Amino acid sequence: MQKAFDKKKFISQNSIWLVLIGLIALVSIAQPKFLSVSNMITLVQGEAVRGIMAFGMMFAICSRGIDLTVGASAALVAVVSASLVQDADYANRLLSFGPLPAPLVILVALIFGACIGALYGALIAYTKIPPFIATLGSQLICRACAKLYTDRPVSKLSEAYRFLGHGKIGGFPVIIIVFIIMYALAAFLLTQTRFGKNVFAVGGNDQAARVAGINVEKTLVGIYAWSSFCAAVGAILLAGRAGSADPANTGLSYELDAVAAATIGGTSHTGGICRVSGVLAGILILGVVNNGLVMLKVDDNMTNIVKGCIIIGSVVLDMRKNAKKK
Repeated sequence: MQKAFDKKKFISQNSIWLVLIGLIALVSIAQPKFLSVSNMITLVQGEAVRGIMAFGMMFAICSRGIDLTVGASAALVAVVSASLVQDADYANRLLSFGPLPAPLVILVALIFGACIGALYGALIAYTKIPPFIATLGSQLICRACAKLYTDRPVSKLSEAYRFLGHGKIGGFPVIIIVFIIMYALAAFLLTQTRFGKNVFAVGGNDQAARVAGINVEKTLVGIYAWSSFCAAVGAILLAGRAGSADPANTGLSYELDAVAAATIGGTSHTGGICRVSGVLAGILILGVVNNGLVMLKVDDNMTNIVKGCIIIGSVVLDMRKNAKKK
């Protein structure tokens, strides 16, 4: 016998996507050019890096933590990796050697990024310092290290290095392909691996997770290593797209957009609840707001007000859902 369609359950499970569809409909009515293929590509390109960082941030928030370091660690990874691929004939090169092969530099940059996250993840796991404090301090350290490494933007990068952020395959931006791959990888880690199950367990109740035999400390280190890995991917895309890496501005405030996307996407700050598809919808909602209001020539300050209201509303709804469950 076929089950009756449960409208309330459907709306509850897909509310974030219904909100996204509603927003797209409203903006497209106000500005018909919004739904053009070129604008849709521009929208996703603009939000790809923030989305990738949000896929990492989701793991941290799901474990009842937060990662405020991602923007600054992206800047550090970007300036260091970019300095290794500057054109050989560029007079203002930061280093006297190079450029090194782009694939090697990208691999080293990703490992470097993951190691940064593992360091402050270990600080959180083994000293019990609140994640907010640990990652805030790490943010200041990473940004300062980027500025100490160079006091000027690192430019004139090799085309091979820029390919991921700037290149196209068959006319389609590579940055969007990387975004899709990172979405699939985050979904696989969260739903198909023991690590993903441990993330939910630690976020739900870390003491119960210990009793169940889960190594909570190791899981926390892995969570922040993954988050920083995502930031490193974002760093390479940012530097590649811009053609330079700026120690002061690369990744600036990106951690806030990552938190916003994860929160809007239904990742609970009380821990143990998140969906990768929800975070995807969250970053697309922010993209629609950013892109749509720019097309409508709305003041930037109003855009931030709208984004702020959406974030606050998402948290209020999350708290109400949790209160009902209790």
